[in-house]
Amino acid sequence: MLTVTSVNVNGLRAAAKKGFVAWLAGTDADVVCLQEVRAEPGQLTAEVRDPEGWHTVHAPAAAKGRAGVSLYSRQAPERTQIGFGGFGVPGAEEFDASGRYVEIDLPGVTVASLYLPSGEVGTERQDEKERFMAAFLPYLQGLKARAAADGREVVVCGDWNIAHQEADLKNWKANQKSSGFLPEERAWLTRVFDEAAYVDVVRQLHPDAAGPYSWWSYRGRAFDNDAGWRIDYQVATPGLAGRAVKAWVERAATHGERWSDHAPVTVVYER
Repeated sequence: MLTVTSVNVNGLRAAAKKGFVAWLAGTDADVVCLQEVRAEPGQLTAEVRDPEGWHTVHAPAAAKGRAGVSLYSRQAPERTQIGFGGFGVPGAEEFDASGRYVEIDLPGVTVASLYLPSGEVGTERQDEKERFMAAFLPYLQGLKARAAADGREVVVCGDWNIAHQEADLKNWKANQKSSGFLPEERAWLTRVFDEAAYVDVVRQLHPDAAGPYSWWSYRGRAFDNDAGWRIDYQVATPGLAGRAVKAWVERAATHGERWSDHAPVTVVYER
C-alpha cells in the first residue's frame, strides 16, 4: 500500500504548536504533502524541518511569510523538483520561486504538493490565479506524458483553491460569484479531468457525498455547522486512481482540536 496525505497547514510554525507534530508522529502516511507553510526552513525547529524517519523537501516562497510547500516521504526521493518552469510552458517561470509547487519521484510514482493561488475577484490576486492556471494545465499534460514514457504514475496533492461541483461546498448558491467557485475556475478544473485526463480520487471513491469538506473558515461557526468547502484534492493519473482503495478527510473531533483551518486528506493506494 501507498498512503498519501495532503494538508494546508495555515502556517507550519503555528500548526506545530497546536498539534501538527503529534499528528505527524502518529500518521501512517508514506508521503505527506504540505501547503501554506509560510516559513523558511531555518525558521522551523528540527523536529518539524527534518523529523526523524522522514526525508523532506521544502520550497518556501521568495515573498516572506507567504505560500510555501513541502513534501515529507518515508523513502528517499529519486528526484526532486521545485516549481514547474523549464519545460517550455509559457508563464511557468513566474511561479518558480513562489512556493507553490514541489514534486518528488518515488519508485513508480511522482508525488507533488500544490498550493494554487487563492484569488480574490477584481484584484491582482485573481489575475495571478488565472496566470497560474493557464500555465499549470499544459504542465500537467506534459508531466503525465513524461511519466507515462517512464512507466510512472502521478498524483498532484494540495490546495487547489477551487470547489469543482455544487457538492463540493455547503453554501454553493451564495458563492457563485466568489473566487474558488467561479464558472471559469470550475471549467478549468473540468479541463484537468477531461482534457488532461486526471482523476479526482476522493470524488471517485465518494461519488454521491456532500463534500467531504476539507476547509472551514475560522469565522462564525463554519466548522461546527460543517459549512465547508472541498478544495483540497488528490488528482491522479488513471492508473494510480484505479488503485485507490480508501479516501477520507481527517476532520478534527472538535473545533478546539484543530491545528489548521484545513483538515488532512488521506488516500490509500494499492501499489
